[in-house]
Amino acid sequence: MELKLLALVFCCVGFASCQAPRRDDKWPPPELIKFLKPIHDKCVSKIGVTEEAIKKFSDEEIHEDEKLKCYMNCVFHEGHVVDDNGELHLEKLAEGVEMLGPEVEAIALAMGKKCLKPEGETQCDRAFWYHKCWKTADPKHYFLI
Repeated sequence: MELKLLALVFCCVGFASCQAPRRDDKWPPPELIKFLKPIHDKCVSKIGVTEEAIKKFSDEEIHEDEKLKCYMNCVFHEGHVVDDNGELHLEKLAEGVEMLGPEVEAIALAMGKKCLKPEGETQCDRAFWYHKCWKTADPKHYFLI
């Protein structure tokens, strides 16, 4: 009996982590994608990350790629959600999300509540840590522009 219960738990955990991302006419929020497009374009050009690497992380699997990590950090900087030391400032990020309405705010807050203590030696590593944590917390709603 215990083995069956353990197998069921592993199946449920596996299903939750493999949940397909939501991609429809309302998610990711089109107004946010439009707003972030210039930031995306600038950071892709500046860092040299591929669109394929971004899409793979966003819609498929978590994978390590140094340019992708630094792209994530660039987006934080260009989006002005960093503090004076260049570290992600969660309050600034929350203010931006709040403007997108209560549904998006609720999703973002739930996604981020366990992602408060980043790890990593560089800003790029810590930016990656945040994205990896958010994607793991809510693979259905997570997206990377």
